[in-house]
Amino acid sequence: MKTKLLTLAAAALLAACASPTQLQIDRTHVSENQDSRAQFLILHYTVIDFEKSMKVLTTGGKVSAHYLVQDTPSKVYQLVDENRRAWHGGVSYWGGATNLNSASIGIEIVNPGFTETPMGRVYAPYPQAQIDDVIKLVKEIVARQGIRSDRILGHNDIAPGRKQDPGPAFPWKQLADAGLIAWPDPAQVQIKQAIYQVAPVPDAVWFQKRLAQVGYQTPQTGLLDTATREVISTFQMKYRPADFSGGMDAETAALLEVVTTPGGLVMKKPLPADSQPRSAY
Repeated sequence: MKTKLLTLAAAALLAACASPTQLQIDRTHVSENQDSRAQFLILHYTVIDFEKSMKVLTTGGKVSAHYLVQDTPSKVYQLVDENRRAWHGGVSYWGGATNLNSASIGIEIVNPGFTETPMGRVYAPYPQAQIDDVIKLVKEIVARQGIRSDRILGHNDIAPGRKQDPGPAFPWKQLADAGLIAWPDPAQVQIKQAIYQVAPVPDAVWFQKRLAQVGYQTPQTGLLDTATREVISTFQMKYRPADFSGGMDAETAALLEVVTTPGGLVMKKPLPADSQPRSAY
């Protein structure tokens, strides 16, 4: 009997050493001052086909995304949990925020990107079924994560010049029609464009300040340098994809003025997150 008691005592002691007392945490107090870690939603194209895209995004390519949207047939794949960081944005900037991988959801869309031809660079179209799925996915993510409409962006928005995706063939206007992003008021753009067609188009200083106001990382050199042209081209890809040469023309000036003027952007219905208090970041 004595031997049995000693054995039981030794077992109990070993069990106590192997299982330390769990920390007791009181979770009855919840702060009002919080929001989702996902502050941005970034759209990309893959440049390669579906099979290669899946391999690169899931194996040792050191690049990933939360979602991959197949082209034909359209199908959505989740590759990274939304609560974890995917490696999709790289060096990035928007409205003062940097290194956006840590605060964003990335969606890769299977699309070949562009082809260089004797007539210039030609961008591939997106199948409508694929765009329909992208819009559905974006709606679900922004509702779940509370992402603001002005933080639904393209890879080129956060890395102009370095990146072109999702390119001028991506139909941003359809996202506006779906109530996901705001769009320049056509009536105001028409009025401003008529003015700039007879009056001098603003100079590079004006363009640089206005583009920075939108959120782009823009040089403030006062010169129409290569970096500034790249930012202008990125802006044009979204709002005036018929011509994204990076020039400072009347239509681009009109669009940029309307986008940066209170009341110039119209939205079907503000997203719930647009009116919620946010941190400075």
